[in-house]
Amino acid sequence: MLRSYLRLALFALGLLVGVQVPGFVDDYGKRVEAHHLESEQSLKGFRETARLFFKADLQALVAHYRVSDDPVMRSDAQSVGQLVERARWLAEERQAMQGPWYGQLWHLATAADNELLEVTFQAYRYQVLLAPEAIAWGIASALLLASSLEWLLLMFAWVFGAGQDRRARERHWR
Repeated sequence: MLRSYLRLALFALGLLVGVQVPGFVDDYGKRVEAHHLESEQSLKGFRETARLFFKADLQALVAHYRVSDDPVMRSDAQSVGQLVERARWLAEERQAMQGPWYGQLWHLATAADNELLEVTFQAYRYQVLLAPEAIAWGIASALLLASSLEWLLLMFAWVFGAGQDRRARERHWR
């Protein structure tokens, strides 16, 4: 009976952990989107200047700043270059987070920005979503966790002879 309750508790734990996955992925995507919008806003004036004088090429604007005779312009070239690079990177990150759910999850697991992941995790509020993908993740996680732990315990019991009577053990050791 205790074993059945432990199985149910393990299943419930897996279910609760599994339903967090879609919420976390969604929060990370929203964080990337917010950073992307802020980045685009900070480049707005530079984009207009590049449109007027460099056929909308921000790299040409940065190159112009770098070779300028004005030391202030040369100094600003690095800052503008960093803004342009960050905007490009955030656009790629945003694109990755707009794909299918398995692509988003793979991106989070393999190529997501560690800083954004950490900030998202620190700000994440545990939630139970009743969206179909959250329910699917919850059930899959619960079944995986419960069955893998049960198999692990059964293998452990088999290796150490639990569940065998004394005569069966003696027969195997002769």
